[in-house]
Amino acid sequence: MSARLGVCSWSLRPKSPRELADRVQSCGLRWVQLALDPIRRGDWSLDRTARALGRAGIGVASGMISMRGEDYTSLESIRETGGVRLDEFWDENAAAAVENARIAKELRVRLVTFHAGFLPHSGQELLRRLMIERLRTIHDAFAAQDVRVALETGQEDADTLMRALHDLDRPTLGVNFDPANMILYGMGDPHEALKQLAPHVAQVHLKDALPSAVADQWGTEVPLGKGDVDWARFFEVLHEHVGPVDCMIERESGDDRIEDVRIAATTAAEFLATS
Repeated sequence: MSARLGVCSWSLRPKSPRELADRVQSCGLRWVQLALDPIRRGDWSLDRTARALGRAGIGVASGMISMRGEDYTSLESIRETGGVRLDEFWDENAAAAVENARIAKELRVRLVTFHAGFLPHSGQELLRRLMIERLRTIHDAFAAQDVRVALETGQEDADTLMRALHDLDRPTLGVNFDPANMILYGMGDPHEALKQLAPHVAQVHLKDALPSAVADQWGTEVPLGKGDVDWARFFEVLHEHVGPVDCMIERESGDDRIEDVRIAATTAAEFLATS
């Protein structure tokens, strides 16, 4: 299967399925990574979402879920609350995973991505084992519906994520590789990380960023091509070490998301055409 180029639904900030379909079309794209939680919560109807996207000729390439309790106010806050870490919301997040897996199956989505949270790099072995077990639980809930899951990069370096994948011992578990997150979180060179994680990469987020000049603070997300990702090198590594893989454009800041996504799509399409 050739690589599909699309956009993350949350990047376009739609208020309804119809608005999402219109905005994806305005970006000149035919594929979307769909946030599943609005459907699970009842904010969006599953049937209306499928119908609006289908009528517009837009396919759902993958899904995304988030965990209740995640606080992205600062690096410190997300370090303590990200992914499956919080005890307070674990039962609720585990139940949500089961429901999201059912929704993914109904939408015929074969891949769903999410952040594991800050897996401890060293020490805190009890916390690490707890998080690993929780990740297995989420993986298995989706596997029961024949849906693959992938962990998004950024909140840990490549070495830590590789170790976690080994310890999780779930052969179908993949990686959603986001080069900008490696920069935003200060977790290493994204191009070298892509080489290391290549055997596990199930999908790519196309996003760009500049590093922070201050330790332990966020970097800055910027339009694709304006940051520190070397896109020629990135796609060269992708082609050589990963092969055809879906690429979803993500834009999480800025006031003209559609135009930013359109430019990103043009750039990405040129690289994908020559790879």
